[in-house]
Amino acid sequence: MMGLSPPLQIATKGPASRMQEQTQPSPRVAIKVNGKILFINLGDVVAVQAEGNYVSLQRNGSSYMLRESISAVAKKLEPQGFIRIHRSILVNASFVEEIRPCSTGEYGLRVKGGREYTVTRTYKKNLKSLAEFWIGCGRLLPGLTAVVSA
Repeated sequence: MMGLSPPLQIATKGPASRMQEQTQPSPRVAIKVNGKILFINLGDVVAVQAEGNYVSLQRNGSSYMLRESISAVAKKLEPQGFIRIHRSILVNASFVEEIRPCSTGEYGLRVKGGREYTVTRTYKKNLKSLAEFWIGCGRLLPGLTAVVSA
């Protein structure tokens, strides 16, 4: 873990952000780490996981602890392409490679890099945002396609 940070802030104001929109497709998050402010592209964040009163912002090679609730982070990141798959986990939809049903009614979800997460029944409806179209998935994912077509 790299350090603790105050509440999550997405850097989107001022002329610098207009320039950023033209040169970088991914918004940036400003976090405080070891007395410095670090800017992270949201496109590099694979997942966010709750750990008590903190959340861990996870990238492929590193993670950062932020003193923020998972619900507050979800409100800020869901419009940026993150989906909630568990009461304590958000994933960046652009990193999702595979989902598969489990006999319990839950789903397994694998992201680029091989890490696997469990999608609980409460949050399986959020999987519909992973793709614009679902073709031939009815037999493999009957519970999900029922949610998607609703």
